Amino acid sequence: MRIRASLPTISYAMDHGAKVILLSHLGRPKGKVVPEMSLKPVSKRLSELLGKEVKMAKDCVGEEVRSEIGRMQGGEVLLLENCRFHKDDEENDPAFSRALADLADIYVNDAFGAAHRAHASTVGVTHFVPISAAGFLMQKEIRYLGKAVAHPERPFITILGGAKVSDKIGVIRNLMGKVDALLIGGAMAYTFEKAQGLSVGSSLVEEDKLDLAKELLQEASSRKLRLLMPLDHVVAESAEPGAKTQTVKTGSIPAGWKGLDIGRETIEAYSREIRSSKTILWNGPLGVFEVEPFSQGTMAIARAIASSSATSIVGGGDSVAALSKAEVADKITHISTGGGASLEFLEGIELPGIAALTDRK
Repeated sequence: MRIRASLPTISYAMDHGAKVILLSHLGRPKGKVVPEMSLKPVSKRLSELLGKEVKMAKDCVGEEVRSEIGRMQGGEVLLLENCRFHKDDEENDPAFSRALADLADIYVNDAFGAAHRAHASTVGVTHFVPISAAGFLMQKEIRYLGKAVAHPERPFITILGGAKVSDKIGVIRNLMGKVDALLIGGAMAYTFEKAQGLSVGSSLVEEDKLDLAKELLQEASSRKLRLLMPLDHVVAESAEPGAKTQTVKTGSIPAGWKGLDIGRETIEAYSREIRSSKTILWNGPLGVFEVEPFSQGTMAIARAIASSSATSIVGGGDSVAALSKAEVADKITHISTGGGASLEFLEGIELPGIAALTDRK
């Protein structure tokens, strides 16, 4: 998805006669050359998608790379090797940043998913080029996520799922004063439920976040925010394919059983909220959707969002995977390519990779 999302910026530069030098990373090689994390497969896929050969450099800096760039013609594309093969990238080393900058006249950042990292390839390089601009994908991310937080068309609802309350604390706090309703699902719901004294059986709970969950519930109440929790749950003794399941009301999960998906009542209640909304933000699955007995809630919510006429914005790798599984990704207004970056953006944190750019519009 991220490769496809980068195509408009790459094609624009090619069509305007630029020598296009692509810089990226893959995985966490920790400053060492790890062949399995080479970007060679990316060059092959890019070549197929662009209908033009994308050459592959052996490194991302150095004289050999500079010579290869010197031989390029306008409209050609060269993909540099994984910049994280150099430890200097994550350390935001000035000398490494300058070496990257020396390869080009203009730096364009289209990697929103890495914009929350102050690395040489995202921030340091901007100090040594005259122009550092946002690519089309970066512009789109800023436009949709920024508008959703600052100027949403109302009613504006946010659906938050996933495993941990701790991953979403900043987002919840920042959105409390902006959304008309906050819908909670996924394993994080059980931390909230236990904080209310409800029975959650063996469901996943962040025991050290119970006081925080109480604070968030109290804050929502004082703001008169409509914070919706699941009404029922699909439970099992284990998250295994083919496990025996039952659906129980919230607060009635038996001992030894764990909540692994939202139930039918919750699906219907959340779907009603979705149908009446004008702006929808979704981050995090509502159950263990990878395992078939527990996929129904997340799939139903994905389809409800897709069939809505609202502006819909979906972020987070698992949520995007759910859209693909439900075969509705093409019906979402904007799918964010940033996991941690989109969460930090929604927390109201200024992302260093965006702040460093001279031209973001």
